[in-house]
Amino acid sequence: MLFEKIRSEILAHNSYMIGSDGEAAVIDPRRDCLIYAAIAKRQNMKITHIFETHKNEDYVIGSLELSRPTGAAIYHGAREKFRFGNDAREGDTFRIGTLELSVLETPGHTIESITIVLKDRSTSDDPLMAFTGDALFAGDVGRTDLAGEDTREMMSALLYDSIHEKILPLGDDVVLCPAHGAGSVCGGAISDREYTTIGYERRNTPLLGMEKEAFVEAKVNEKLSEPFYFQKMRELNRGGPPLIHNLPHLAALTPEELDAQQEKAQIVDIRSPTGFAGGHVPGSINIWRQGLPVYMGYILNYEDPILLIDDFNLDLDTAIRHFVRLGYDNLTGYLAGGFPAWSKSGRRIGTSGTWSIHDLREHQEDASLFILDVRKITEWEKPGHLEGAHHIYVGDLEAEIGKVPKDRHVAVHCDVGFKGSIAASILKKHGYPEVTNVLGGSRAWQAAGYPMVKE
Repeated sequence: MLFEKIRSEILAHNSYMIGSDGEAAVIDPRRDCLIYAAIAKRQNMKITHIFETHKNEDYVIGSLELSRPTGAAIYHGAREKFRFGNDAREGDTFRIGTLELSVLETPGHTIESITIVLKDRSTSDDPLMAFTGDALFAGDVGRTDLAGEDTREMMSALLYDSIHEKILPLGDDVVLCPAHGAGSVCGGAISDREYTTIGYERRNTPLLGMEKEAFVEAKVNEKLSEPFYFQKMRELNRGGPPLIHNLPHLAALTPEELDAQQEKAQIVDIRSPTGFAGGHVPGSINIWRQGLPVYMGYILNYEDPILLIDDFNLDLDTAIRHFVRLGYDNLTGYLAGGFPAWSKSGRRIGTSGTWSIHDLREHQEDASLFILDVRKITEWEKPGHLEGAHHIYVGDLEAEIGKVPKDRHVAVHCDVGFKGSIAASILKKHGYPEVTNVLGGSRAWQAAGYPMVKE
């Protein structure tokens, strides 16, 4: 039996490949899908089935992309009107060599969510693994707000029933294979456990120990942000995303060519906050490389061309994959020679200030200072926030920028300084004259023993 877990780092997406006797199936494939074909080739297997546990909101699904070269049949939950593939319903079974895959309908995270139960008939009739999608994670369960606030209570009740009537009864020894790990925006508190079982989660995940009424109340009151790009993902994943065949080729731009596109392009600086603060292309947005899959969906649109700026343009393919997985097919070019090429071209260079937490403490009571906290609301409430600070989550800043006064010095902070740099770049792009990013953020503030206010 083949079992391989394929992780998409940072996005915290898990896909799986299973196989037996020369046949294989892929569950929840990503869009840059050549990795599955490579595994199949190495194992002398043919990919015959592709399963989507749900339509997904946080990345572009890869089933159509993978089906094109393999000819594999695509299956997904029957309660959603997909424009491609085949419906899978409760009780449907599929054979992959000696493996048997059966479908459980487990709505709650989305209405069409399914769980794929694996049995290895060569050894036992007992369930061996459960591919639960976003219904049940390590340490958490799926969010239930994505269908809208008016359906949140109903979806929470459905999720409770799916978990307690369908998944938990499979047995404590069954290996749990969720579609996401720690860091995903599809759950509130997913644990960083690489492997787990249904029994371990039943005993150690607090939500699973609640009665239905308490579970529903907890899910209805859960505070989670929804990136703007989720709606785009729903549209693409229902209708079938366009095929890309491979990673896109980006044009290498001179400073002159990049300068000529500034008004119509989204310029994304993927360097560190300190590099961006020291000097950047005016009007560019700073999203550090590892933060791209988490934050680009809050800030970038799908229409205007996207151009990248780095220092030395090392391993751009990894950055490109982040854009491809979120459907940003409007990524078109990068600055050849990196930011040093811009600085040597004689063009204007933008800067933004940096402070330590000690600098902020020294100026905290200055009436001309506007302290902007861009962390998540849950972090603002616990462990707390600075006295006199104002809260706008970094993902909402573009929409709520009118709440930040232009005639005051704005000191931005987050937990360590990376999201603060995103916010600082947005403010600078909108013409804020005096913006400072507080390096170290709230973690350094606490480490120094400075006081925080708790809600």
